[in-house]
Amino acid sequence: MKLISKFIDKDSSGQVTLLPEEQEDMWHAYNLIAKGDSLKATTIRRVVSESATGSTDKSTVRTVLTIQVEAVEFDTRACMLRVAGRNVVENKFVKMGGYHTIDLELQRTFTLAKHSWDIIALERIDDACNIAARADVAAVVLQDGLANICLVTQNMTIVRQRIETNIPRKRKGSATNHDKAVVKFYDQVYQAVLRHVDFDVVKVLIIASPGFVKEALQAHMLATALRTDTRSILDNRRKLLLVPCSSGQKHALTEVLAQPAVQAQLADTKYAREVRALNRFYTVLAQDPDRAFYGYDHVRLAAERGAVEVLMVTDELFRSADIPTRRKYIALVEQVRGGSGNAANGVGQVLVFSSLHTSGEQLAQLTGVAAVLHFPLPDIEEVAAAEQEEEAERQRLAEAEAGGGDGGAGR
Repeated sequence: MKLISKFIDKDSSGQVTLLPEEQEDMWHAYNLIAKGDSLKATTIRRVVSESATGSTDKSTVRTVLTIQVEAVEFDTRACMLRVAGRNVVENKFVKMGGYHTIDLELQRTFTLAKHSWDIIALERIDDACNIAARADVAAVVLQDGLANICLVTQNMTIVRQRIETNIPRKRKGSATNHDKAVVKFYDQVYQAVLRHVDFDVVKVLIIASPGFVKEALQAHMLATALRTDTRSILDNRRKLLLVPCSSGQKHALTEVLAQPAVQAQLADTKYAREVRALNRFYTVLAQDPDRAFYGYDHVRLAAERGAVEVLMVTDELFRSADIPTRRKYIALVEQVRGGSGNAANGVGQVLVFSSLHTSGEQLAQLTGVAAVLHFPLPDIEEVAAAEQEEEAERQRLAEAEAGGGDGGAGR
């Protein structure tokens, strides 16, 4: 996803213009667009025109339309997004208030306006537009004189830099020119790694090549980092993984990622983080149930006491058409992160699960929200039950007063 423009006012209202570049971006758009938003995009409209003789002609035209969103549908197989609503801006092909469905397309911009942009929506834009932040795996695929520095996300591989240089052959009696060219080539690759690989995000840097080129590059990188005291390399040397491959071309990355040694490393990336968190929740729930809770009321009480270590919540809850529901889960996220509430020391980690993954489906069966706590809270269930009884009593009294008022009016 590419961010074309963004304007958010002090009151959190505003609009963003985005360009979806690949199918995964449609999933991000689905999570951003909500009922009541305003969507401006290019669309195709069927038009019926009537001639002076009374004959009619049907045709299709491409036009720019702005609708107020009423429904959003996402096709998980085709990764297609359909947004339905009523026209709110004058258009010569669609009358004001006219109903229309927009199919969002790849490589075509759309503008989304909201009355209030919340923290979850803004973070999703940042995640969708920052390819580097989503890349758990980096790879350098090289051979003599050719290197591709790649970032591997969940659904695509991006070549951040391609390096090509001429390396002279070794001549009999002198290898000076060859050795200088090789050192210069390794230096270029080293600088590209520093520029494009964020070791705070990346869990493994694969160095793949035919022959012993990978070992030579690793030795050069470590020696250069030691000489210049480059901590990002020295502190993360364990993340370097050497793997053989057939060439330095990008397509060799496919065979690299299929190797068992690489698969073992991928198990410790973002791909499996949510699964591990959910498995840990089940373990704690079984062994120490006072430190694991699910359901909004129980988790909210734990968050108010600053006890939440890991909050797990499905993205479906942030797509709720009911605005108060969305707001209460956003407030819960902010509270766990230490952004609000009475527990400044209770900062916790927040994981937003995708409802398209099996882990998200499992979490949805637990009401869509669960938490592992820093410390046990054995009284939470009793407090939650007491609050529910009080709320039920308030509703009963309110209904009784309303009924009494109606009766008095009738008399």
